[in-house]
Amino acid sequence: MGFYDRRVLPYLIDFACGMGQVMKTRSLVVPEAEGEVLEIGIGTGLNLAFYDPARVSRITGVDPAAQMQALARRRAETIGIPVETIALELGEIRAEDGRFDSIVCTFTLCSIPDALAALREMRRVLKPGGRLHFAEHGLAPELPVVRWQRRLTPWWKPLAGGCHLDRDIPRLIEAGGFHIRELHSGYLPGPRPMTFVYRGWAD
Repeated sequence: MGFYDRRVLPYLIDFACGMGQVMKTRSLVVPEAEGEVLEIGIGTGLNLAFYDPARVSRITGVDPAAQMQALARRRAETIGIPVETIALELGEIRAEDGRFDSIVCTFTLCSIPDALAALREMRRVLKPGGRLHFAEHGLAPELPVVRWQRRLTPWWKPLAGGCHLDRDIPRLIEAGGFHIRELHSGYLPGPRPMTFVYRGWAD
């Protein structure tokens, strides 16, 4: 791993993913989590401030990018909920079947090399009746935007930690074994190839 990935990229991602409308989207999703929570791609811990201590007993955050977790641990100290951060590949969650009451996945599926395998692991470790709460950018509905997403993705991935601009998020979630029960979608402010967002929950 080079200097850019170790020292520059974590702060660029923290800045870009911590902008106003992105944080507002997080604020609409994360407070719905309850019980024992698994957060996929905890990164620098931008979601942590939105968990409700009256609803959440514990958070386990997994992310292969160990270099981001120092920021996450500092943020975890302020929220009044026990938080454990683990550097793991997201397709290999080391937990027993049906352990978690809720799973939170925000702005993460775009950068997981095998997103389908990761979603199948999430399905495995989620309790019956539990919920996957998600907010993800992905494939836009308009063909001209889609063309730009597909043109830009090979150039964008090395700069943005493996981020794909053109993943069909609802289709991926359902292929991973979930049923989407609530889905909202639309553009956030900014360049359209990068800002079409899906949010909701699935079980």
